[in-house]
Amino acid sequence: MTTRLTARVAIGLAFAAAVLTGCSSEGADTNCGLDQCTVTFDRGVEAQASVLGIDTKLVSAEGDQVTIEVAGEQLTLTVGQGGTEVAGLNVTLESVTDSNVVVKIARP
Repeated sequence: MTTRLTARVAIGLAFAAAVLTGCSSEGADTNCGLDQCTVTFDRGVEAQASVLGIDTKLVSAEGDQVTIEVAGEQLTLTVGQGGTEVAGLNVTLESVTDSNVVVKIARP
């Protein structure tokens, strides 16, 4: 019984690792779970990330308003506004600082 349980745990961990390694970035940090990712874009560089099967890119940031490209669509978001749906995902601007932009991308 212990061998079966160990095999199931190993398979589960391998599956989880495969899902989470679907994230990649350049000029950004990603923190992903199974159904949502937080992307921290560095400002002043060409920052982009691939999360949850879509490509995202920081286009511009000014004040508390940011333009990002998600799955080929440009969105202008403001800190504090509700999420915007694109490509079947909910995109929310979490924060903007002098050094980075934090965006949450989640499945509804």
